[in-house]
Amino acid sequence: MTSATPAATQPSTTATTTATITVPLYRLAHSRTGDKGNRSNISVIAWHPALWDVLVEQVTEAAVARQFALRQPRQVTRYLLPQLQAMNIVLDDVLDGGVNDSLNLDSHGKALSYLLLDMPVTVPAALAPHLGGPPP
Repeated sequence: MTSATPAATQPSTTATTTATITVPLYRLAHSRTGDKGNRSNISVIAWHPALWDVLVEQVTEAAVARQFALRQPRQVTRYLLPQLQAMNIVLDDVLDGGVNDSLNLDSHGKALSYLLLDMPVTVPAALAPHLGGPPP
């Protein structure tokens, strides 16, 4: 009997024969959130310094905007904090008018960080020992 590897973690190879795996962002980083008015701040902090370059390369303003397409942020701004291997993502006009004005149940805070942490990221297989969080 052979064991199957889930599709999300199956190694693949690129044209340069570098093996990669695709995992949710939560395997590379954890997050903290905050909000003020109609703006949400989501920090993304690498589990390990070796994962920082992958985060910078793939957790871009455009990638975050795609991940939040249903929430329709007016603007996404990314602030890098390389000495901390962290970044702060600011999403404008994403809270349905703000926490006090919104009729949604928890459209802010942890709910939005979980949406970001579910974003797929492609990682060199050699970095797999540095991944944190629960496997998918």
